[in-house]
This record gives sequence, structure tokens and C-alpha cells, in this order.
Amino acid sequence: MAIGSVGVVTASARPSLRARLSELLDRESWLGPIFVSPALVLLLLLVAYPFFMALYFSVSNAFIGRPSNFIGIRNFVRLWESDAFRQTFQNAFVFCGAAVGAKVVLGISLALLLNQQLWFKRMIRGAVLLPWVIPTALSTLGWSWMFNSLYSVVNWTLLAIGIIDPPGPNWLGQKYYAMAAVIIVNIWRGLPFFAITLLAGLVAIPKELYEAAEADGAGPIARFWYVTLPLLKGVLGIVVLFSTIFTFSEFNIIYVLTHGGPMNSTHLFATLARQVGLETGRIGEGAAISLYLFPALMIVVWAQLRFVRKQAY
Repeated sequence: MAIGSVGVVTASARPSLRARLSELLDRESWLGPIFVSPALVLLLLLVAYPFFMALYFSVSNAFIGRPSNFIGIRNFVRLWESDAFRQTFQNAFVFCGAAVGAKVVLGISLALLLNQQLWFKRMIRGAVLLPWVIPTALSTLGWSWMFNSLYSVVNWTLLAIGIIDPPGPNWLGQKYYAMAAVIIVNIWRGLPFFAITLLAGLVAIPKELYEAAEADGAGPIARFWYVTLPLLKGVLGIVVLFSTIFTFSEFNIIYVLTHGGPMNSTHLFATLARQVGLETGRIGEGAAISLYLFPALMIVVWAQLRFVRKQAY
């Protein structure tokens, strides 16, 4: 009887599997890695693995259908002999600088407008987000019809206003007009991200500061320059940082509208890398083109993060 009772007590005192699992999850040393591991797996599979594969291909003469050999940095050096790559390098900075600069100015203006007391304010804020939430390829396809040389809505509007003379420019078939077209579409798509994010920063600014500035005789421009802009610089720096990364690596808008033409005048790194690496089969050169994005973005990100840190301290 005594031995049996001891056995019963020991069995009942043993914790269940659920209790042991609950106790294990209560430990921070286990809980943190468990929550982080799915994101880490995704980063390894979707970011790290393709990046190292691109590094491997970029230092080889990889071509579709044949074995590859190590050639060092020959692909990177050889690219500068190509007129298409030099044009693409210039296009990337022109496209990114013009688009991001316009989005900063228009985004601040739209955020200030949305911060006012308006009729149907919530509906208007929701409508502003539409360019951002609509699939890029679908919305860009609509823009391709608007810029069509035969029945362009843009040309019809400009002709009706009297800004241009008939028959109007061929937006997607002429060099400078094509670059202007892709910049306009990128601004249209990226503007809601600027406006809504900056609007959140504007809402967080205390109204007492504006009242004090107005009491001191500051007008609307002075209140914006000395109150709004300094308090908005931190948020603005982060938004510009993300927008620069997205704009510099743009692919969908260029590919749907112009395919990089005419005469490589709208090619960016992503579209040229696809053309060289997949359409012509030169995987090594295509990988080298795509990796030119990395040092350029590193410089831009370093400069912008340094600006954000200065504003934070």
C-alpha cells in the first residue's frame, strides 16, 4: 500500500506537456528566438540567398545553357564600355532625383491640405490612398493608354487648354518625353505614401505651438518654416529614405510603360538587368548590373541616415 501510494503521488506531481510548454514559453531566452525565427527564415530565403547567388553569378561568365567559370570583376569593368549601361547609370539618378524631389514638395503640400478642416475629410483621405493600393502593373497599364500617341487623354487635355500645338508629343516614343512620363507615373503612385505619413507627423504636432507662434505675430509661412518644418524633419527624413530606395529600384512602371526605351533612355538598373540577364541569357552581366544598385543605395542611405540622426539629437 505504501509503495503504491508513493507511485500515485509521483505520477500526479509530474507536470503535463502543456504545463512544461507554457513554462518554456515564459522564458525570454526562448520566446524571443521563436518569434524572430519566421522572419529570419524569410530573410534568408528571399533576401540573403538571392543576394549571394547574384554575387556568385556576377564574378562568373554564366550564360544560360552552359557551365560558368570564375572571371573576377571583369563583368563590372566591361559594363562601362556599354553605352546602354552608361545611359542607365545616368537615368537612375535623374529619375530618382526628379521623382523624389517632386514627391517631397507635393507630399508636404498635400499633407498640409489634408490636415485642414474639410468636408468629407475621411473619404478624401481614403481616395488619396488609391494610387498606392492599386496594383502597380494595372494602374501603369491605364497610364500607358493615357499616354498613347493616337488617343492620348493627356494630349487631348493639353490641346484643349492650349498648352501644346497639334498633334502633340509622342510621350512614350520620344526620349525626353518618355522619361517625363515615367517620372509622372512614379510621382502619382508614390505621392500617397508621402502625404499620409507626413500627415501623421503633422497631427502629432501640438496645437499650442501654433497658437503661441500666432500670438507672437507669426504668419502662415513663418509658422510653417519655424514650427512645422523643424518638427517634421525626422519623419520627412525617414519617408525620403524609403522613397529613395523604392524609386531607385523601380521596375514595374518602366517595364510596363516603355520597356526601357526609346533607345535605352528610360532604362533603370532593374530593367536593364532583366533585359541583359534573362532576355539575352548573359546571367553574369545581368547580375553585375543589378549589384550596381547596392553601393549606390548604400551611399544614399548612409547620407540620409546621418541627416536623420542629426535631427534626432
